[in-house]
Amino acid sequence: MGDGESTAATLDLGPQALIVARVADAVREDQLDDATPCPEYAVRHLVGHLTGLAAAFRDAGRKELGATTDTAPTAGLPGLTPGWRGELPKLLVELAEAWRDPAAWTGQTRAGGVDLPGEIAGIVATDELVVHGWDLARATGQEYVPDEAALRAAYGMLAASVDDPSRGSIFGPVVAVPEGAPLLDRVIGLSGRDPGWRAAAGER
Repeated sequence: MGDGESTAATLDLGPQALIVARVADAVREDQLDDATPCPEYAVRHLVGHLTGLAAAFRDAGRKELGATTDTAPTAGLPGLTPGWRGELPKLLVELAEAWRDPAAWTGQTRAGGVDLPGEIAGIVATDELVVHGWDLARATGQEYVPDEAALRAAYGMLAASVDDPSRGSIFGPVVAVPEGAPLLDRVIGLSGRDPGWRAAAGER
């Protein structure tokens, strides 16, 4: 499969969701106020965002539209609930289960207050897990190897967005990476992040 070739419409989000859960589980309490590759987010905000998006895309997959699917990601800094260590992995399992139903990938749904086809929502969810999993791993000094199928799906979506006029409201400017860079670095660069970001520096 070529780097930009689309994966099957019923991509299993389970492996990538499990990777994100493992990264989150290894976050130490003393890291919650540390910087992340997302300039406005500390680690606590990033974990809160992952918790919210897991619930939103779970419900988008189930076609259970409401408060979780209607809230825009720019509504404010996401909070961190006291029980997040149990809540986030549970939501990630439920997210993966929702998108194992082929019906999730059909028809229309909503996420972040935006109506979109189920197939697109599933790939957006995949991209969110891949990129924010990297954000969290990099912010907390962890190794990160995303699920290969999820990584390729994220690449296909991000590469297609480069010339989209609305891209600026979702992603930062593309960060150029060396020719022949690993696919993960290319995905991170396309998402508007510097693949070389390190927690010690706290910035690009």
